Amino acid sequence: MFRLIFIIVFMAGTGAAQQQDFSLSSPVALVDSGFLGFLLPRFSLKTGIRAEILSEAEIADVRLNTIGNIPVLEGLGQQFYMTITDQNTARSRKAQRFADWLVSDIGKRTIEQFRLNGAQVFTASRPGVVAVAPIVFEGDAMRGEALSFANCGRCHVIGDRNRMSGIGSTPSFGLMRGLPDWDERFMTFYLRAPHPAITQIEGITDPFDPARPVSIFPLSITQAEMEDILTYVSTIKPVNLGGPLVEHQ
Repeated sequence: MFRLIFIIVFMAGTGAAQQQDFSLSSPVALVDSGFLGFLLPRFSLKTGIRAEILSEAEIADVRLNTIGNIPVLEGLGQQFYMTITDQNTARSRKAQRFADWLVSDIGKRTIEQFRLNGAQVFTASRPGVVAVAPIVFEGDAMRGEALSFANCGRCHVIGDRNRMSGIGSTPSFGLMRGLPDWDERFMTFYLRAPHPAITQIEGITDPFDPARPVSIFPLSITQAEMEDILTYVSTIKPVNLGGPLVEHQ
């Protein structure tokens, strides 16, 4: 069995590659489909934790396989399971964070967002509710604030500095920060209309279709800059509206 090396690199501000934090063994089918190339950068974006992918025959901190004890996803005509190495080490703890994320609501939605030729490929397993530790963002909040005003202030009110700007029908950062799922909304903003048509995140979004040029100035950021923005947003005090927010679908 040949060794598959697929390294997900989360670039630091200096642009230097960093060492992988845990290993993940996977069947060839998941690698060849492009699924892991879709999944792992999204996990790294939220946590800063990077994975090295090995073949399914190799020993790894986390194993995805067609046999195991934790059902994770179904697709390509197979059910895939996850097995976690039971060790109390720094690597195994980071591997556990990936495992927890993968079976969380956010992880399940990420699994089901993967598309091949426009079609959904995988369905996440839902054996029960899994409690997941809160996500801690580790970027630079000051840089994130500057990036938020520069890139998002055209439409959103970010803070006092642009409180008279923005688009009236667009929610402010403070308002969105008060939503119970604010972190997921901000982490997946590039999938929510109208952002897919104007947003490019290095290593995550597909390039714009040259046949359909962007009609307004595009928003283009790196994964590290995205982490800075998320870190800044986590420091924003939610707007107090005097009662729970109600969404109208």
